[in-house]
Amino acid sequence: MDPVLLSLAAGLVGLAIGISGMAAFRLSEVQRRAVIYIDEPNLPEGAAEVLSIIGRAYVIVDAIDGVVRASPAAYAFGLVRGHTVVHPELLQLTARVRRDGVIEERHLELPRGPLGQGTIIVQARVASLGEEYILILADDRTEITRTEEIRNDFVANVSHELKTPVGAISLLAEAMDDAAEDEVAVRRFAQRMHKESGRLSALVQDIIELSRLQGADVVRRGKPVDINAVISEAVDRNKLPAESKHIDIVVGGRVDELVYGDPDLLMTAFRNLIDNAIRYSPEGTRVGVGLRSRDGLAQISVTDQGLGITPEEQERIFERFYRIDAARSRQTGGTGLGLSIVKHVVSNHGGEVTVWSQAGQGSTFTVRLPEMEPAETDDAGPDARGQAPDQQKARKSDKKGGSAAHEQGVSA
Repeated sequence: MDPVLLSLAAGLVGLAIGISGMAAFRLSEVQRRAVIYIDEPNLPEGAAEVLSIIGRAYVIVDAIDGVVRASPAAYAFGLVRGHTVVHPELLQLTARVRRDGVIEERHLELPRGPLGQGTIIVQARVASLGEEYILILADDRTEITRTEEIRNDFVANVSHELKTPVGAISLLAEAMDDAAEDEVAVRRFAQRMHKESGRLSALVQDIIELSRLQGADVVRRGKPVDINAVISEAVDRNKLPAESKHIDIVVGGRVDELVYGDPDLLMTAFRNLIDNAIRYSPEGTRVGVGLRSRDGLAQISVTDQGLGITPEEQERIFERFYRIDAARSRQTGGTGLGLSIVKHVVSNHGGEVTVWSQAGQGSTFTVRLPEMEPAETDDAGPDARGQAPDQQKARKSDKKGGSAAHEQGVSA
């Protein structure tokens, strides 16, 4: 065949293939757009506007429970995946509404996702929307429900803890009445009553402190605080129990900058830490309190020479009413709330509290609190040290000058 004719034929075949490919591409684009751009559901007038401002997660399903519209929150909560309602509990509610025409409302605990143990608690309300659609409204109640559970647990724990000293005092009072003529017995029972009443008083005081902490607003009521003065007061308040056990409280180091917070709450937290160290240290030993500034953080460590805490118990010691050794805690007068108060105070001040411990080597509790920037301290007026901004600047310049003179002396 003539090469020219062969080339022409090949060109025509290529052109035909190209045209066919372009047509197929255009046809696929039309089909794809037909799938993506689904017609908006024919909702009752004003329904879309109301749903956009209602502030709840919502899902609209059709007659076969296909999702025709859903809010971003519904996807974030894991109620919807693609065009499908995930949870059968919600589909059961839609079926009832479709059958009976009556609004259904349920409190549901649903899995957060396909993996893990996480759950979400929602108040679901399901109702008809027009003649064709069903509306699912979901209000996230997870945080509120868990807060209520914590409160109920707290009340139950408090009731249980109060029963022991109150019951003991009641029994001891009866015993004293029966042994009114036995002077030795009366004195022994009176000492026991005094001990139980002290334990009851400490428990009530800790409960009051914990309640006060939950209502405290450190951000609005806080001020610059000299943590060195706070530690000094906390140590002073623990001198009597320390002396009764012949325990020395040794303080070392210093925090250079101020921290922002409530001095009374911080003093309560450190008083509890030092008090715990004294309670669980043997007589004639030492409790150490170390202070230092590091990387913009005030770091305060309290070290005892007690029996130590196992790794399993370290995970739970900051829980309310948790005691490592319940029998020993009763002997030492512990309420099980001290470390919970410490953690709550430190968290409210933007810090953290950690524990290091080994069996037979004692324990060290370390609190880290963010220090204020020097500029913040200067603008805050007279600070917790009683120094006005000018005095603070003079103190800093003296500090710098002293450092420079020291460096010059060393270089000379």
